[in-house]
Amino acid sequence: MKVERTAIADVLVLEPKAFGDERGFFMETWNERVFEKIGIKEKFVQDNHSLSAKNVLRGLHYQLRQAQGKLVRVTAGEIWDVAVDLRRRSASFGRWVGTRLDAASHRMIWVPAGFAHGFLVLSERADVHYKTTDYYAPGDERTLLWNDPELGIAWPLAGEPVMSDKDRRGTPLAGAETYA
Repeated sequence: MKVERTAIADVLVLEPKAFGDERGFFMETWNERVFEKIGIKEKFVQDNHSLSAKNVLRGLHYQLRQAQGKLVRVTAGEIWDVAVDLRRRSASFGRWVGTRLDAASHRMIWVPAGFAHGFLVLSERADVHYKTTDYYAPGDERTLLWNDPELGIAWPLAGEPVMSDKDRRGTPLAGAETYA
């Protein structure tokens, strides 16, 4: 497993070793022993899969009391993936990191609990799979405003994104509920 540190030390970009030949490829996307060696010791309780069209922006989502760590990968297409640190005691509070994830590279991103997470679809469509460390709790979900000037996220957008009403009405960082 190749590990790339981001500008926020707790967020990791991971590239599993893929073994390929004329038939295709094989790779492990989760192996508890391998992940423990790189410092990810969380227990995953839920797997999610979303399919989205080009220019769909999902996020920036987080759960306040049932905070979720997320291991995110793309199995078809390409996305711009973003994590925003919402841990008030962190030296990187309010900062964000973004990276391209696509099916061809097999790269994944580890977004620990305490972060808001979202992504923008860059390809015609994208299948995004992610494991979470806690269950989905709709009453606990919050949405950080995707285009908050205080965050200054550099989304690679051409025009307006396609979004849900909930995501469009997210809360700016200054008024958001955050983690201690």
